[in-house]
Amino acid sequence: MRKTLLACCLAPLAVALALPVQLLAAAPANITVQKPWIRYLLPNIPAGGYLTLVNTGDIPATLIGATSPACGTLMLHESVNMGGTAMMMAVTGVPVPAHGQAELVEGGYHLMCMQPKMQPGDEVAVTLDFAGGATLPLRVPVYGPAGAP
Repeated sequence: MRKTLLACCLAPLAVALALPVQLLAAAPANITVQKPWIRYLLPNIPAGGYLTLVNTGDIPATLIGATSPACGTLMLHESVNMGGTAMMMAVTGVPVPAHGQAELVEGGYHLMCMQPKMQPGDEVAVTLDFAGGATLPLRVPVYGPAGAP
């Protein structure tokens, strides 16, 4: 009985103590995002996400993933040409050099939103995940097949 009572009382305390650590990793230092947007086609076709990551700091960063409630799954991909065949491949990271930038663009690195739950005209929440635990929350506009204006 005492073990159950102790576990019951300590579990909320453990959660409360873990929150500040999570908040410390809230945003990567010196990384900003320019021109984010998502191209939506149809609900059964993946949507592509594009943006530019700018690193004004002295330390390189690596984008290692992203999440969004507007996507069943949101993955990092790269478009590559292999022997004359265009392919999209999942990647584990996108490097952002110190005092440089990384572009997620059509035909290169990009976000791939599987099972999109959005419409053109929406603005959806996306969280970018970086090596080291930092995250960067964004609001991203959704455009149709013609892309960003």
